[in-house]
Amino acid sequence: MSLPIRTAVVGYGFAGRIFHSPFISAVPGLELSAIVQRHGDNAATDYPNVRILRSVDEAFSDPAIDLVVVATPNESHVELAKGALRAGKHVVIDKPFAATSAEARELITLATQQAKVLAPFHNRRFDGDFLTVRNVVAEGTLGRITQVISHYDRYRPIRRPNTWKEASGPANGLLFDLGPHLLDQSLALFGAPKSITASIRSDRDVTAIDDAFDIVLEFVLPAVTGQAVSEQAGRGLRYECHASMLAAEPAARFRVHGTLGSYLKFGLDPQEAALLAGVRPPKLGSPEPWLPEAVSAWGTLTLASQLAEPVQLERSKLASEVGDYRLFYASVRDAIYGDAPLAISAEDGYRTIRLLELALQSSNEKRTLTVDFSG
Repeated sequence: MSLPIRTAVVGYGFAGRIFHSPFISAVPGLELSAIVQRHGDNAATDYPNVRILRSVDEAFSDPAIDLVVVATPNESHVELAKGALRAGKHVVIDKPFAATSAEARELITLATQQAKVLAPFHNRRFDGDFLTVRNVVAEGTLGRITQVISHYDRYRPIRRPNTWKEASGPANGLLFDLGPHLLDQSLALFGAPKSITASIRSDRDVTAIDDAFDIVLEFVLPAVTGQAVSEQAGRGLRYECHASMLAAEPAARFRVHGTLGSYLKFGLDPQEAALLAGVRPPKLGSPEPWLPEAVSAWGTLTLASQLAEPVQLERSKLASEVGDYRLFYASVRDAIYGDAPLAISAEDGYRTIRLLELALQSSNEKRTLTVDFSG
């Protein structure tokens, strides 16, 4: 039996409290050993058996800590990750992985030199809606995919006071908040796009950040399961990523179109809402289920039973896959043990940041750019 991977969460704001500490605690093989909270006592209240540290230096200098999770404001991610890696720790970085692709590459190089695991926390790969879309695409249910429209909408018309997320900065704003989720999902589904076109805006009456974006990625598809390569060669796919803080009526989370039909899904994965309500996930592997989505929230699959005119369509509810953020940390555990590669690699983090950079450039220059991941 391998020794538990003793983990310190740096930061106990929204990310550390909601997304990291509960899932680390729920994964066998990981031990939530310490939480760095400079001020306040809610971490101690929530986890009375966990050491509460008041500085990152205490975590970095502690030889008993194996893994450091950076869950602090965006601008501090890179420097804290560097400090943890130099101290000989494995590292998980909450999104965004870095502010620039150059910084992301620097982190990857340092992790390689230190022979440590470095993982971006792209937890939305483990959302039930995305897992369902991934299955639909992989199984060829919709035939050749022609278009994916992905929305992550909010309604926050008034600037929130006293939060770093509303302060101007190179890694702040909606693009670096929600963009990593949407772009990482596109990369996971279809690999590298050939081009990117973006509009990044500040739509609210009073704001210090970008609060809306539209990003269009153009892909050239490989073969689809069950279809000949010749049918796919050079065929394009349009993938749209949209987010807004002025969407009082949210659009569909996913709208996927293909040659044989469409898949439509509204609503977000239920995990975040449950966590905000104080529900903690059970131990991974226990018989207790973790949040299957309500049947009423399942998406709609519309397939053509006859393609020739008059086209005949059949609609049915498609059961959503069960999302599970515990699987992210199970992957980190397995990578540290040397049992399996990371499900979401540091290189995935780099490519996502590079796409964010290109989106900014495209928006500023008002033109389409070729995607290049070299560097």
